[in-house]
Amino acid sequence: MNVLIAPDKFRGSLEAAEVCEAVEKGVLMACPSARIIKTPLADGGEGTAEILTKNQNGKFIEIPVSDPLGREIRAVYGISGNGKTAFIEMSAASGLQLLRKEEQNPLFTSSYGTGEMIAHALETGVETIILGIGGSATTDAGTGMARALGFRFLDEAGKEVTPAGVNLRKIKRIDDSGKHTLLERCTVIVACDVTNPLSGPNGAAYVYGPQKGADEAGVLLLDEGLRAFAQVASAHFQNSLENAAGAGAAGGVGAGAVWFLDARLHEGIGIVMEQLEIPGKIKEMDLVITGEGKADEQTLSGKVVKGLATLCKASGIPLALLCGTLAITPQQAEEAGITYAVSVLNRPTDLKTAQEEAAERITEAAYYLTKLMLQSRLP
Repeated sequence: MNVLIAPDKFRGSLEAAEVCEAVEKGVLMACPSARIIKTPLADGGEGTAEILTKNQNGKFIEIPVSDPLGREIRAVYGISGNGKTAFIEMSAASGLQLLRKEEQNPLFTSSYGTGEMIAHALETGVETIILGIGGSATTDAGTGMARALGFRFLDEAGKEVTPAGVNLRKIKRIDDSGKHTLLERCTVIVACDVTNPLSGPNGAAYVYGPQKGADEAGVLLLDEGLRAFAQVASAHFQNSLENAAGAGAAGGVGAGAVWFLDARLHEGIGIVMEQLEIPGKIKEMDLVITGEGKADEQTLSGKVVKGLATLCKASGIPLALLCGTLAITPQQAEEAGITYAVSVLNRPTDLKTAQEEAAERITEAAYYLTKLMLQSRLP
């Protein structure tokens, strides 16, 4: 029996690679002759760079960068084994988790550190950069990132403006004469899972500003700045993106990446599936086993499980979902293309114990699933 094990992490309990090990143990207990491929997954957000780097036998590079408030920190990104692709997560340099609660305010934070990571990767000679933009602390439309790559932003008097959300409305001109020369030789692909426009009631400031520490007045100021900057950038690049889907991702880095990096925005899980060659692997399987900590309606609306379910359904391969909390109905599972779904919690317990015993419970569930599959294959 050929089995693909491709889970997401169980948040707060096990990383995706650890889930793979636990599932593999259970499968082999039931079927020692099973041929198993383990492929830990991520949805394009946290952990994606690590998974893609390891999958491509790459290496991790740690460099000094600026945090969202300009303080020096160390950040890590990955490079594929052949040296051609860099995997960068914006949150490593410009993430909200880098700031204390009282420091969080997107009026004053900058994506400069993300630009420093991109610049370092360019100088190693990569041909492609895959950039994850989840978890940012910024709403600067990527101007900080761009400044680190040689772009300058000028006010009405021709004086340079420091990139930050509070200063967006002051920018009247973009000077790209000093932009990093290697940008022209590199393809940038952005993992983007939101469809918000740059500004307006569904834009970066109104939807995500409060989560990043902006008060009501700050949200209004940020939205005004994003609108004003969009006019300047659209004229400079001859590309209007203010209302484009995904432009408001990561405080406007969605739009900024297209303007400054000539990037393409793609659904994060789609990038991961392609990089890990999941579609081809599925076609050769008898069973695909996935998993995540909680399976609910959000699971069905666009991350790891949905991506796998779509592929499995198209290839006629059964998909089994193992999870901690199962909060979807049989009808929802069937409609999504999930063949079998079960909570691995097979006894009453508290959350702490459930998390501590997750690997053991996953192994047991994988064992019983595999036994069931073997019985169903008998003549």
